[in-house]
Amino acid sequence: MDIHNIVTPVNRVINFVGGSVKLCWSSTFGRNRSAMFSRKQKIVDSEVLRYCAPLIPFRTGTLTRSGTIGTVIGSGNVQYATPYARFQYYQTAQSRSYDSRRGAKWFERMKTAHKADIQRAAERG
Repeated sequence: MDIHNIVTPVNRVINFVGGSVKLCWSSTFGRNRSAMFSRKQKIVDSEVLRYCAPLIPFRTGTLTRSGTIGTVIGSGNVQYATPYARFQYYQTAQSRSYDSRRGAKWFERMKTAHKADIQRAAERG
């Protein structure tokens, strides 16, 4: 799914006193950059799902699986599609007595802990 369509400007000539400059874009610039951004977005989406998984409240695993099922990798939109996902994210405790890592606002906590790791993965990919 290519949502990052980069369009290069038309070749342009800039005239000034004493000369002119012609700005020419490579014909493959837009296509190559779009492909690169799409590939990196897929990596970011996958890493977000992977790093969020251990932080999501877990009883049967449905909420975690809904993130995998409800997310189109490469879209830039990670979505947990269960009726109770919003409640679990915003209105539960930050941690659980039986597993202190799992709890509310898992994406925010994941970003704080793994932002640099995700950036490194995107740069490598």
